Amino acid sequence: MGLFDSLKSMVKASAKKEIAKVVGDTVSSVGKGKNRSEGFTFHALPENVAELQALPEASLDTPFKTAALTLLALCRYKDSPDDAIAMLDFLKGPEQVSPYEKQFYKERLYEKEYIPFSYFNGATSQNGYTPSQPMTVEIYENPYSFDNEHWATLWVKSAGADNMRSIKFRQKPSTGEWFLNDVQCLSEIRLPADKDPWA
Repeated sequence: MGLFDSLKSMVKASAKKEIAKVVGDTVSSVGKGKNRSEGFTFHALPENVAELQALPEASLDTPFKTAALTLLALCRYKDSPDDAIAMLDFLKGPEQVSPYEKQFYKERLYEKEYIPFSYFNGATSQNGYTPSQPMTVEIYENPYSFDNEHWATLWVKSAGADNMRSIKFRQKPSTGEWFLNDVQCLSEIRLPADKDPWA
């Protein structure tokens, strides 16, 4: 074996070791705070930003709390888009909901206001995505949720979709608060049974 072949073998072996280490680290992180979830219970949907701010989760000191409140705000869109946007403005902190985002919510939720409700426990396509009372929701992290400092991507499970959907957050270091950055959980889901011609 020539010098070039020896070097090639050494590089290959080193790369294999490094890949095995990364895979091992990822596997060993499962169940150790890297795939956990937090549950939240709400006895009523807030109807305006003042009611949202009165909830204990409005401290926004974890992205999990901000995620749960984001879903509540999106549920309000059905009855009052203006109140929903005001709540989302609060959740965005130093920023405001942009004209582009307002259009995005309008398009995604037009005649599909049931989508945010589908993330709450008890909601199914058969019951028109009506959550159980009190409303409870589970927010999930994965091993990559906090890869970038002051940023987080958390996940929510819809009863009408096979894969989890994400919501992105940004932390304000001076206050420690986690603010909404990007809603990525409003893709289409299975139609409620009463709207599905094939049900």
